[in-house]
Amino acid sequence: MHPVSPYPSTTPPGPPARSDRRPAPAAREPARRLRRAALGYLLAFVLTAVGFVGTGAGQLLDGTLLPRAERGGGYEQPTELVEPARAVLAWFGDPAVLGLLLVAVLLLGLLGRRPWAGVVGVGLVGASVVVAGVAKQVILRPELGVADSTTHNSFPSGHVAAAMALLLAVLLVLPAPARGWCAAPGAVGVCTVAACTMIAGWHRFSDVLGGVLLAAALFCLAAAVLARPRRDTGAASAAVEVGSFGLLGGVPLLALLAGVPAYPADTATGGAGGLFVAIVAGSGFVALVVATVLVLLRPVDFVRPSPGRGPTPGRGPGPGAESDSSAAGVRSVPRIMIDKATSTGMQ
Repeated sequence: MHPVSPYPSTTPPGPPARSDRRPAPAAREPARRLRRAALGYLLAFVLTAVGFVGTGAGQLLDGTLLPRAERGGGYEQPTELVEPARAVLAWFGDPAVLGLLLVAVLLLGLLGRRPWAGVVGVGLVGASVVVAGVAKQVILRPELGVADSTTHNSFPSGHVAAAMALLLAVLLVLPAPARGWCAAPGAVGVCTVAACTMIAGWHRFSDVLGGVLLAAALFCLAAAVLARPRRDTGAASAAVEVGSFGLLGGVPLLALLAGVPAYPADTATGGAGGLFVAIVAGSGFVALVVATVLVLLRPVDFVRPSPGRGPTPGRGPGPGAESDSSAAGVRSVPRIMIDKATSTGMQ
């Protein structure tokens, strides 16, 4: 039996083992910001639905920009762009074309080491289409006595929601430096689809706004699951973040409705004039929402760390860790020698 040394140990106790593996607050901040953005987009979506679908002023504004056609009872505008618009919508709505675009999203995710982002992006497009279809069945358009208005609800636009979700899915799988280069032409594509839905009379102006906001809200919820802080940039300032929510457009658009009753339906610009205003306003709204998304994604990346690759680069042992362990080893030598000498003497 080895005797117990009467001398107290001079080795200081080591630090307790860290069992808390939860990410640091800085690592959770991108997900929090995206969840707050999703709430903001969703609130803007609800305000747009209430303002345009559920109020007479909103129905009147929709009818002022895109008056009902004389034939067919729809909102098809009497311009030479109707047939090209239908051709664009038929091409974009082709399941084969949409399938190829989704496969491209998956390939971009694999090539960029973001496979889960590609899967989430494909799910985002599908969810946007499904939720838009459900919203059309749930949201009711009341009869408020507005001239040339119908109770048929088309809010929000499924085509616009799908186009916006596809653009945001691409931003999800791209590296941060490439997002801006893709966002500009992608926004043009979304604006084209939005304009075609109004030219062909498939959707009203408010339907375009609803489709854009719905896709943005679902995107932020999906992106929050994969969000990781970028190492080469700081987080966006609070002022920029608050300003981005102000650009969502829900509250300003509702404020615009207050001046609509002053213009009766028979003075509507109609035809190409109202269509031009609707296209310009819708395109500007798409650009603003895409810009806010880029601001939100500025400090975020979606590359998941690979398992088994050791500690994260730049976050190895803290300064002085090796020297502390070495010092502990040096301090342990005298005690071993003392214990051995004591046991020898007691024998």
